[in-house]
Amino acid sequence: MRNLDKYKGVIPAFYACYDNEGNVSPEGVQALTRYFVEKGVKGVYVGGSSGECIYQSVEDRKITLENVMKAADGKLTVIAHVACNNTKDSVELAKHAESLGVDAIAAIPPIYFHLPEYAIAEYWNDISAGAPNTDFVIYNIPQLAGVALTMNLFAEMRRNPNVIGVKNSSMPVQDIQMFRQAAGEGYIIFNGPDEQFISGRVIGAEGGIGGTYGVMPELFLQMDAYVRAGEMEKAREIQYAVNEIIYKMCSVHGNMYGVIKAILKFNEGLELGGVRKPLAALTDSDMAVVEEAAKMIRDAKAAYLK
Repeated sequence: MRNLDKYKGVIPAFYACYDNEGNVSPEGVQALTRYFVEKGVKGVYVGGSSGECIYQSVEDRKITLENVMKAADGKLTVIAHVACNNTKDSVELAKHAESLGVDAIAAIPPIYFHLPEYAIAEYWNDISAGAPNTDFVIYNIPQLAGVALTMNLFAEMRRNPNVIGVKNSSMPVQDIQMFRQAAGEGYIIFNGPDEQFISGRVIGAEGGIGGTYGVMPELFLQMDAYVRAGEMEKAREIQYAVNEIIYKMCSVHGNMYGVIKAILKFNEGLELGGVRKPLAALTDSDMAVVEEAAKMIRDAKAAYLK
């Protein structure tokens, strides 16, 4: 039987960590990993959108994952997103991830060219074959990848015994229900959009992977606890507060992940650098909003945490 319990809960998407020269910082990666261990989250999702994966080299991504695994020391479930925009590099990252002992690998579909579904399935299955002893998670994010996971493609992928479920970041919450019903027992569907964390959980997601969890993990952990306890009014109150914070973080000139890293420096003392071009860096005028969002997080934690 598959051990899916290790995937059920709050799994922050890991942020890219850079030094002053813009290179991946092993020290930053390890510090962020220890932070997540201390916060008590279920695990981390490494090398996805929040990790700026499409702007990193294969070597950058290897260094990041190696240092996550070193600092996690078995205390976190680790899902490594290994997709590149070609099969060769993706398989290399899959093999590397399995050699480090990650719990699962994940992959978006290939982007830019609109491939037929049989080619997408072959791409995913080739990646999975590179890590034959490791669980595989399909990453469905059609608004960015340009292609959606259809029910027919999902059915084809379930013929691969390593496939354990879907990280669903499509906006319709109903997609979670459809994937959950189609797969049945033995699979897990992760909620992707952070703004509908409790909605996804109610309709069938048993875990969540999100890009803003890391800047306020305590609030998502408390929401998760309330959902599990059936205290939906309390969960909804926190969701509304979290959404206001997310809207604030998205209201600046710079990229949201730059805002998040700046907030983590304010609130947690973490030095994670900026974002990699072509993502937009923060401007001086953005810093007032960063400080405001940082305070909103502190205030929400004071108001809603037990």
